[in-house]
Amino acid sequence: MRFGAFVLAAALPITLGACGQRDDATSTQANEAAANEVTAGNDAAPLEPSGAQAFVNKAAASDRFEIETSKLVADSAASSAVMAYARDMIAAHTASSAKLKAIVAPSAVVIDDRLSPSQRAALDDMKMKKGYIFDAAYVAAQVHGHEQTLTELRNYAASGDNAALKGFAQGLIPTVEQHLAEAKNLK
Repeated sequence: MRFGAFVLAAALPITLGACGQRDDATSTQANEAAANEVTAGNDAAPLEPSGAQAFVNKAAASDRFEIETSKLVADSAASSAVMAYARDMIAAHTASSAKLKAIVAPSAVVIDDRLSPSQRAALDDMKMKKGYIFDAAYVAAQVHGHEQTLTELRNYAASGDNAALKGFAQGLIPTVEQHLAEAKNLK
């Protein structure tokens, strides 16, 4: 995509010149745009966290997502079963966040609970829904989120690089399995 923009930006002054309608301002803007594309393409992307830091960030973001989406239920859901499930999710994920904070407090690991783009999009989408349409979106998000979290927990419990966090992951697996089963039964 960037290469295509670079080619397009580089070809623009030539095309305009060939038509006899070359505009120096347009040419300058095109050249600056092309230079910016090349510069942006050369910038190194920030490194993604790995190991314990990556696990902590994903676990914290998962808890935050579950809490934030579950808080929407009180004003948007139609089903009393969905409402009860959401109350349980707020309590469980608030407790999980507190436990995670206690585990990482003495270490150099810093919790970053920013939602991923897909989590942010799902949350924003749910904010616009009401009634049974909201319920369906909420349940789908819970199933998907708990499946992803379960995979992360199992992977870290099996091969993580921090013993305390491995224990945390292993201890949460049964709870997340239960949450997933409950979410699937809400359908």
